[in-house]
Amino acid sequence: MNFGKLVSSSSRLLASRAVNARSSSLNLHARGFKTDSAPLIGLDEDMQGVWDTAYSFAQNEMLPKAKEWDEKEIFPVETMKAAAELGFAAIYCKGDYGGSELGRVGAAVAFEALSTGCTSTTAYISIHNMCNWMIDTFGNEDQRAHWVPQLSTMEKFASYCLTEPGAGSDAASLRTSAKKEGDEYILNGTKAFISGGGFSDVYLIMCRTGAQDASGISCIMVEKDAPGLSFGKKEEKLGWNSQPTRQVIMEDCRVPATNLIGKEGDGFKIAMKGLDGGRINIGACSLGAAHACLDTTIDYVKDREQFGKLKL
Repeated sequence: MNFGKLVSSSSRLLASRAVNARSSSLNLHARGFKTDSAPLIGLDEDMQGVWDTAYSFAQNEMLPKAKEWDEKEIFPVETMKAAAELGFAAIYCKGDYGGSELGRVGAAVAFEALSTGCTSTTAYISIHNMCNWMIDTFGNEDQRAHWVPQLSTMEKFASYCLTEPGAGSDAASLRTSAKKEGDEYILNGTKAFISGGGFSDVYLIMCRTGAQDASGISCIMVEKDAPGLSFGKKEEKLGWNSQPTRQVIMEDCRVPATNLIGKEGDGFKIAMKGLDGGRINIGACSLGAAHACLDTTIDYVKDREQFGKLKL
């Protein structure tokens, strides 16, 4: 079943999906995990269905492989595509091109549950969702029709490119430039710490097309095979190795002018609106990791014997 289509149809169908998820053969107690701390208090039936589906997927498809992904630095493409089949690559995109239309609460519930299986992989999925939503929300009809279906199935992968070596918290000071020449933009600059860097198929680049403040920033899509685009070495990280992180480097990188998202000068607004949801998503991922730690600790303490007695 395509979870995205179900949730796009109506809440009644999603409620039905929730019942199916709870009664399916997927074992919610897989790998020794319990659901005692599942955050179902305060969630309506629809959101419980989202939690059940995401949690089942995390425990069965992500958790058993997460250690290997991290140790061998594997980007788990097929597992993420399987998550996309459930609607988790277009969680808050519109339904006409495959979006799940769950909204921000649904996204937070889904990412918390998925993160109990692998926080690193879920964090990349959350970034991909943010890029997909930015195109779906601010792109024109041609851009939406071309990119949203491919991103929603994870046939194509996306990366968000704002941070630079000299522009982190002060994002409006970014120096990557884009000059319009005929029917093309020519980009020059470097983006740093980009999740999916070197692997993703499309990069949403925040770049300067005008004034030296936030009003001069635009958002331009750069495809992986664009001339003048290259990538830095894969960053060495302490954990989170299931998603590659690299610099994204543009040296006279030429892209069609039609790759502009919105209008010139809209980029900073688009970037910040993306982060409004992205920050919530990363917070949800952290909660999911804490949830998994708590469940593991509870299981361990229940079985731990000291001085001839169980601790609990």
